Amino acid sequence: MNFFEFIFQDWRANKGNIKGRIILLLFRIANFCSTRRIYYYIGFPYLLIYRILVEWFFSIEIPWNTKIGRNFHLYHGQALVMTNEVVIGENCTLRQSTTIGNKQLPGDGFSSSPVLGNYVDVGSNVCIIGNIIIGSHTKIGSGAVVVKDVPAYSVVTGNPGVARPRKDITDTLKDLNEQAQSII
Repeated sequence: MNFFEFIFQDWRANKGNIKGRIILLLFRIANFCSTRRIYYYIGFPYLLIYRILVEWFFSIEIPWNTKIGRNFHLYHGQALVMTNEVVIGENCTLRQSTTIGNKQLPGDGFSSSPVLGNYVDVGSNVCIIGNIIIGSHTKIGSGAVVVKDVPAYSVVTGNPGVARPRKDITDTLKDLNEQAQSII
């Protein structure tokens, strides 16, 4: 992937969302610099500018070396915090006031950070912490606190977050199963 494809990979996903486009363009340029080790001439000064613009001006903490898949959609972009160990799959959506990171373990250590699969949709005011995996095609409702693994095709709500199978998926699977049975 060339430089321009890399930095504009989230552009279409944020159509009509100017703030999301700007933040993710700044993130992708910083991510490109950090993953290609272009620190010395343009990378290091840009990474400082990135921190000032994104963290101080926009109040969002997305470390430049975080692994985020293509077509990342960022709504509202306010008070979003994540650690650099977070891994986010492709076609994911995050909303404002969301925290994704590690948790303090008994003693002095910290856990690993969450891994979000593809097509994960996270509501506002969500907290996802610890060494957990969020399965693909999962929807996490506003205000949920997720501290355990979540299977794919789930809906998570509440504090602590409770995962349930997605009704739209289970209904579709039930319909397909009935059609297959009628054919047999």
